[in-house]
Amino acid sequence: MQTYLTLRVRLLIRLLRELGWWRLLLLGTLLGLATARALLMAAGSAGAAWLVPVVVAGLIWSLHRQRDDYSFLQLTAPGFRPWLGAEYALLSLPALGVLVAFGRIGAALLTIVLAALVALAPPATARAGRRHGRTVFRSVAFEWVGASRRGAGLLWLGLLGAAVATRHTATGPALAVVGWLLVMLEVYGPVEPWTWLLPALSSPGRWLRERVGWGLLYFGLTVAPLAAVLAQGPAGAGGTAAVLLWCAVVLMMVVLAKYAFYPHATLARLTQAGAVVVGFSILGSNPAFGALLAACFLGLGLKSHHRLAQYQHA
Repeated sequence: MQTYLTLRVRLLIRLLRELGWWRLLLLGTLLGLATARALLMAAGSAGAAWLVPVVVAGLIWSLHRQRDDYSFLQLTAPGFRPWLGAEYALLSLPALGVLVAFGRIGAALLTIVLAALVALAPPATARAGRRHGRTVFRSVAFEWVGASRRGAGLLWLGLLGAAVATRHTATGPALAVVGWLLVMLEVYGPVEPWTWLLPALSSPGRWLRERVGWGLLYFGLTVAPLAAVLAQGPAGAGGTAAVLLWCAVVLMMVVLAKYAFYPHATLARLTQAGAVVVGFSILGSNPAFGALLAACFLGLGLKSHHRLAQYQHA
């Protein structure tokens, strides 16, 4: 385990070097402030504190599902899952520390337990190519086609059941909507090969608009039943509309982050996770984090457009 964790740290250092010191300084500062703000805000509320374990586990699960070393670990060390559990538990320690500082012991224990249990889930790459059945999504929205074949429909049914079971409250359906938004990290996490991208890349702006448009369309259609349950509860139509607008903004950032560092999948995944954290940071009352969200949104748009422009005439 010590050797494995050492290798993971070295890999992280190499990725950060590829990111560049000035991007690391800028993004690290912004994401650090946003993450701290989101954690402090959630830990300060008895109800919102229980959202932290769900969000942390969801982010780690999204990263875990796209691991490309799963087959290697299976061949070289069949008992590797405790290593993954230890790695994911260590990743959850900052959130755990904030929760403990606010006296949210139950939520803190659930955070580290859920993070470690993510290691039991099989990565998507372990089952890639086994399902080729029909799908309700159009082939042009290939992200949704792939996600449907990886079992996203079962997650949707589970979230819908949880929303209906807790429809008398605003928290339960709202968490279901947020949970479905976190699934978008799984939908838009895999990076398509350049052999798919180049034939269709007539214009970076057009490509990004299409990806964002299809994402908003299918997210809107799939989240509609969850939103209907939320609107019938204490949140009402106004609260539901605000939640959906926030989800739309975060989803657009997730899609743009996918191409900001294309084709580096790990950097894209980290950027997507950071976009979600920045999105959660604006839920407080400090207007500065609204400006942070706007800056990140604009930066991802410009960065993704510039990145794809390098492949336009390749």
